[in-house]
Amino acid sequence: SKLRIKLVAKDSDGIWSETSNAAYSPVLRKPNSFQNRIQFMESWVLSKLQRGNAYILKQRDGRGVVVKLYVLDPTLVTPLVSEDGSVFYQLSKDPLGGVEDSIIVPAREIIHDRFNCFFHPLVGLSPIFAGGLAAMQGLAVQNDSTLFFQNGARPGGVLTAPGAIENETAKRLKEYWDANFSGKNSGKVAVLGDGLKYEAMRAKATDSQMIEQLKWSSEVVCSTYHVPPYKIGVGTMPTYSNVQSLNIEYYSQCLQVLFESIELCLDEGLGMGENIGTEFDLDGLLRMDSITQMDVLDKSKGKLTVNEQRKRLDLKPVEGGNTVYLQEQDHSLEWLSRRDAQPIEAPALVDPPVETNEERQQAEARAFVAEAALEFQKGLAA
Repeated sequence: SKLRIKLVAKDSDGIWSETSNAAYSPVLRKPNSFQNRIQFMESWVLSKLQRGNAYILKQRDGRGVVVKLYVLDPTLVTPLVSEDGSVFYQLSKDPLGGVEDSIIVPAREIIHDRFNCFFHPLVGLSPIFAGGLAAMQGLAVQNDSTLFFQNGARPGGVLTAPGAIENETAKRLKEYWDANFSGKNSGKVAVLGDGLKYEAMRAKATDSQMIEQLKWSSEVVCSTYHVPPYKIGVGTMPTYSNVQSLNIEYYSQCLQVLFESIELCLDEGLGMGENIGTEFDLDGLLRMDSITQMDVLDKSKGKLTVNEQRKRLDLKPVEGGNTVYLQEQDHSLEWLSRRDAQPIEAPALVDPPVETNEERQQAEARAFVAEAALEFQKGLAA
């Protein structure tokens, strides 16, 4: 419920970006007169988790636009199916939910979010259905522990006599002992005579593995809700190096199916088209630690503009920050696209240079001098 839900629209490039719309933005920002968006989402999710069903009643204006949304008490709503397969909902009186009298409304006036529909496609079941036995066991262990400590952390026991005693005497001794040495009087000194002996009779907490039983019950309930046990202080904390990894695991394992379901129910319930929809802002949930965040932003150069990077840090835009920057040796994508668009031309053929008569005579003279010098050196050597 702490995550903001935003209205997004798809542009011609297929990119979804946040937008505003007079028909949808007001009801998403303020669903009804007595709940803000956080309280509304909290009621929605709690109803679904506790009862397996969340019923949201729409209120329309004269144009047929949904202007109010009310989360109804799931115990006051009954799905109905007609003979032709049409779905209706019978709503009992719920003044806070905008229902003044019992009424039957068509399915188009109700947003019905449900899961775990094991027995009927219109009737969801709470995960408590699967974790009920473990929850009852945990409550029994805690109740027993509470009673034990109410008795001053002293176990019950047996008064034994060396010989046979009458029922009247046994009853009198029990009443006297309970009245003077139990509850608030636990810990007082008891003086026993006539060979009476007190023996404690109770299994120790270590013998009954009370801590292990409570831990097991908590882990079973967590598993039915797909909540990592460490989120409620049960089990060992994972050894991941950053907070983002933990939150990504929590999102993919537990929250994603709830978010996707709410988004789809709102899109269909508010009558949105293909190019507009709702989306939870996950930046608050998947926020990285500062070191990882700065490392990611540094590596995003060439993909994000400076102002887009600053927006991730909740900083205001700067002048000239709406351009994607690269290093000096890199070329812009626009320049590369223009270069690649140019046709490839074959290299022009160059004629070999023409030798003149003077150049030919000079070459012959140089060759004659070189040959004469070579003959002279051979003569000296002989």
